[in-house]
Amino acid sequence: MSHRQHPIGSGFDAAATADDVLAGVDLSGTNVIVTGGHNGVGLETTRALVKAGASVTVGARNIERARSKLGDVHGVEVGRLDLVDPASVDAFVVRWLESGRELHILINNAGVTASAELVVDDRGYEEQFATNHLGHFQLTLGLLPALRAAGGARVVTVSSGAQRFGEICWDDPHFAGRGYDANVAYAQSKLANVLFAVELDRRASGDGVRAYAVHPGVVVGTNLNSSVGEDALRQMGLVDDAGDPIIDPESGKKTPQQGASTSVFAATSPLLADTGGVYLVDNDVAPLDDDPRPMSAEGPPTAAMSHSVDPESARRLWELSEKLLAG
Repeated sequence: MSHRQHPIGSGFDAAATADDVLAGVDLSGTNVIVTGGHNGVGLETTRALVKAGASVTVGARNIERARSKLGDVHGVEVGRLDLVDPASVDAFVVRWLESGRELHILINNAGVTASAELVVDDRGYEEQFATNHLGHFQLTLGLLPALRAAGGARVVTVSSGAQRFGEICWDDPHFAGRGYDANVAYAQSKLANVLFAVELDRRASGDGVRAYAVHPGVVVGTNLNSSVGEDALRQMGLVDDAGDPIIDPESGKKTPQQGASTSVFAATSPLLADTGGVYLVDNDVAPLDDDPRPMSAEGPPTAAMSHSVDPESARRLWELSEKLLAG
């Protein structure tokens, strides 16, 4: 299969921070939306973009909590956005479109991991798939008029190394008729993030909208792993005996500032001007590697898999997603 998953030699390594990527970049006049841009990697993404001059709107379920978390990041607009509530997504989109603003960058950063038990939304949709993929799918489609109006825009969706092990269960994505496994559900949602970027880029690049999926690395202290006990994190090699995070960017263990760098790189780098529909890691386009070695192996794999960027699967997921949103 012909593909675009080839590193481009960005000049940034795994240890680069979002500020490193944006050094000398002026984003004045650039309108940005960051979902979940008030916590962990999202907060550092917001902070770096604002520092570079961008006007940033953060989408959050709890506006007051988001404002509190943003703290000293001044001038950020916060809008209510609950990705598992279609009415909330629609209302967020309407508010933006009615403002008449162009949208230059959309960063679909928010995400959840579910508990060991199956959790579904009001539609009966599995929570991780509904939040991580479907909510962002609905949001992005709604904002397409503003993205097109920008005359050159980017959509960045935060995925995970778990995309390598994901499979879309086309007949039962919500585990209605099969045993639930939270890890399987998470990997499915993260694979969906990559496939979404592939198909969105195919459909929208002609209108100047490019799409990317990114892997931020493993960042201890984010919402996605805050519910994991310290013992489990220690067994995973993510914290030391004192409970402090182990930072080793080359093996994917990053600070929030380092984790935010690839999102910012995808959103702003001129090196990607003619490239889209790709999966990025460590501030570069990830290579393609179908070696199925496990995540726990020394030097965990971060490459894309052929099935993760398969255009036929990407089109099929788009069609499935449209049907699910239609109810």
